[in-house]
Amino acid sequence: MNKTKILTWSVILLVVLNMSTIGTIVWRNSEEVREQDSLVVVSEGSRFTGRHFRNTLDFDEEQMKVFREANRRFQPRSHTIIYRIDSLKNKMFDELQHVKPDSLILDSLSLQIGAQHTALKRETIRFYQQIKAVCSPEQQARLGTVFKPLFRNESIGNRRGGGKGATNGQGKGHVNGRNFNNKDSVND
Repeated sequence: MNKTKILTWSVILLVVLNMSTIGTIVWRNSEEVREQDSLVVVSEGSRFTGRHFRNTLDFDEEQMKVFREANRRFQPRSHTIIYRIDSLKNKMFDELQHVKPDSLILDSLSLQIGAQHTALKRETIRFYQQIKAVCSPEQQARLGTVFKPLFRNESIGNRRGGGKGATNGQGKGHVNGRNFNNKDSVND
């Protein structure tokens, strides 16, 4: 009798343990699906997630499919361009550290950075247009609000080192001396 009770409780314990294991697996799988909806789009310091688009623009599943596909193309292209810009900025900074920096090299690097910024803007525009194409007129208005920071004015008051937002000579967007806004200003 005592042995039967022990076996019964052991079976119950094993069933509970198995159920909790299965529950954990199901929960983790649902988290992975949510993470797929949360693909991060990084462009010029702004971060958008699939979840942000779904919630802010009230995207349905078909619109999310278009977003995911456009995002899969945009992500590697934009990351490659941003990497190139960062590499060119590093080369420019290295050149500036020389006793007599070569102005021809600096001019060349400036032109290359400008060309990469142009390429990044084009990729961002293409991505925006792909998303906009599946939006209702109401969603298009909200989409404009979401993307506005990427196309904000570069007025003198918004530049680092002066005007609104300047903090200790490293305006908004700097962390440990690194610019995370990648603004198209002459001060970059």
